[in-house]
Amino acid sequence: MGAGAWGTALANAAARAGRDVVLWGRDGVAMAEMARLRENRADLPGIALDPAVTPTGDLAAVAACDALLLVVPAQACREALERLAPLARPGLPVISCAKGIERGSRAFMSEVIAEVMPKASPAVLSGPSFASDVAAGLPTAVTLAARDAALAVAVTRALGSPTLRLYHSTDVRGVEIGGAAKNVLAIAAGIVAGRRLGASAAAALVARGFAELMRFGRAYGAKAETITGLSGLGDLILTTSGPQSRNFAFGRALGAGEAAGDKLAEGAFTAGVLVEMAAAKGVDVPVSAAVDAVLGGRISIDDAIEALMARPQRAEA
Repeated sequence: MGAGAWGTALANAAARAGRDVVLWGRDGVAMAEMARLRENRADLPGIALDPAVTPTGDLAAVAACDALLLVVPAQACREALERLAPLARPGLPVISCAKGIERGSRAFMSEVIAEVMPKASPAVLSGPSFASDVAAGLPTAVTLAARDAALAVAVTRALGSPTLRLYHSTDVRGVEIGGAAKNVLAIAAGIVAGRRLGASAAAALVARGFAELMRFGRAYGAKAETITGLSGLGDLILTTSGPQSRNFAFGRALGAGEAAGDKLAEGAFTAGVLVEMAAAKGVDVPVSAAVDAVLGGRISIDDAIEALMARPQRAEA
């Protein structure tokens, strides 16, 4: 459910695992064109759809499936689920593939699923994975988490293939936190690149960003091994590595004083709510707070950098 770059990539990946896949998008005309061309030219040009993928605008076709990959932006998940809920069968596995926290409610995606579709079986898929790599069948490893261990194992087996390796987990919250927080830190890394602050600053930013990711994760019940795993540190390394990451590209444009463009950057929506949640638990997240302040226009980029560098000296932790 969701026919952007990531949804299309996961559709191809599921097809390679031997599944028959329905790929749903809200624009029926665009989906018909995708079915005719056998390619998502808007989001993944040059990569053919697997023959087992059927693009459609029919939501009933999605509801009839054995499992659902929910691949819409985090802030749109509730609306998408509300559309699906009247059609879905009880017990439908709904696997969130968005990386964010809902603004206003401060709800993680598994909580949104449980609220809107209480009879569904929520799970989360996250990890270091660019859509173009997954769609093209390049080797990728991610984490699949569900509180029901049997469900996590079953979905892992259903989606795993020679090019997509899944590790299963029951630490849903840890996987969700890694996916959401790393996007905010990727914007910061992009700003560092856009301001041409150098490789030393970039490395320091990632290291200190990971430290606050760990603090935030522990405060909200994440396991340390999850934060240091694929969906935490692994995804942070990938998404802070260069402009193929939308959040990094967004930050780099800000740092360079350029227009950020219309590419979706989940971190821009997550920054404020993450800082609010950190404050509620008394967790210090200076890098994320600086990103939030810059995005909110409360401080300039140069003043934010100066403030971070002027923080009191203390022991590393």
